[in-house]
Amino acid sequence: MSRAAKWLLTIVILLVVVAAGAALIAHEPEIPTATVDTRQFPEEQVRRGQEVAAAGMCVVCHTAPGGQANAGGFHMETPFGVIVSTNITPDTETGIGGWSFEAFERAMRRGIARDGTHLYPAFPYTSFTKMSDEDMHDLYAYMMSQPPVRNQPQETHLPFPFNQRMLMAGWNLLFLDRDPVAKVASESEAWNRGQYLAVALGHCSACHTPRNALGAEKSGKDHLGGGQAEGWIAPALNGSSKAPIPWTEQALFDYLRAGYSDQHGAAGASMTPVVRVGTSQIAESDTRALATYIASQMAGAGQGKTGPTPPQREAAAQAAVATTDTLGARIYANACAACHHPGPGGPDLFGAQPPLWLATSLNLDQPDNVIRYVLNGTQHDAGNPRGGHMPGYAYALNDAQVAAVVQFMRESFTGQPAWNGVQDAVRRIRGEYPLALQGREQ
Repeated sequence: MSRAAKWLLTIVILLVVVAAGAALIAHEPEIPTATVDTRQFPEEQVRRGQEVAAAGMCVVCHTAPGGQANAGGFHMETPFGVIVSTNITPDTETGIGGWSFEAFERAMRRGIARDGTHLYPAFPYTSFTKMSDEDMHDLYAYMMSQPPVRNQPQETHLPFPFNQRMLMAGWNLLFLDRDPVAKVASESEAWNRGQYLAVALGHCSACHTPRNALGAEKSGKDHLGGGQAEGWIAPALNGSSKAPIPWTEQALFDYLRAGYSDQHGAAGASMTPVVRVGTSQIAESDTRALATYIASQMAGAGQGKTGPTPPQREAAAQAAVATTDTLGARIYANACAACHHPGPGGPDLFGAQPPLWLATSLNLDQPDNVIRYVLNGTQHDAGNPRGGHMPGYAYALNDAQVAAVVQFMRESFTGQPAWNGVQDAVRRIRGEYPLALQGREQ
């Protein structure tokens, strides 16, 4: 389909959404402010709510770099523009301190704020709508019991027509599935718990599922098939995973609990805070349940594929670094090999790192993640010292040099075909600064 045809189709869909939204409601009513007495919440309920908040990772998106927890101001990149997160502390003027449980639940389940305005699905109410009533009440008790922070983040300003929030009424009519997470009788208790955590609280699909032209998650075989998160590629968590070594339940547990797996590496990019304040903080049994469920979704990944084995990739990497006299090889030898040494017995500098030929990012269809790591580095681990630290080379290497070392790693360490348009991708990603440097890890 041509670009013009795609835009025409998008406009037609938008018109349908506008019509549906206009027919659905004229406006949503404002819910009056309420005075919330936190003494009504038992200590045990607040503690349970803290677990729910960790599983939902509220603080990840509602905290600006260097800002106070949940006070809002984080800038989220989306295909429709930058969305700024709101203050969800119980401050009565700039946060949700005047929200009754009715207002809170409506926002969580229907994406409608207390004043009646529609929220964008960058706030994953499309997942939170499936939360249990008990978890919803516990979360409300916890959020309202936290210290209020007076902070007014800047408002979100999207280009027309996406700035027309009333369109979300039609969007919800088309795409909001409010059915609860159904238990599967043939699966274990741990699997069903993991499904609930992944689908409702953890909203894994929000990042790891591709979206259609209007920003709704695709379903069927595309569910957990890989998506985008703030400019990063979120790898597939289903049978289409590109990981060189298939993920096991234990590897997933190690990664989600400690931020590191020997065969897959350290949690980075948007996953860094997910592990640090989320999956490492919930009950260990819940982390295990989440790993159980995701491992089942990834079953069969890599079956039937041919290509070099990890030992063959290691041997090829050693040979390439030792004998190849190209720009990419020279840059790698001088800037990368001290930490990412291609042979056994090298030193562990700045935290242990797995061999790069085991990196999923080098095996993806696009080079974006590798480019971002080379440009930005990783400055904070997910709570495990083994995660390591890496300097960014944005100001040390030009576009051609970054493209050369990225392509060298792709061709030498994976056995995959060369990427196309790497230097153009470097130029595009570098052009996103300074927003790109805000990153999860900065």
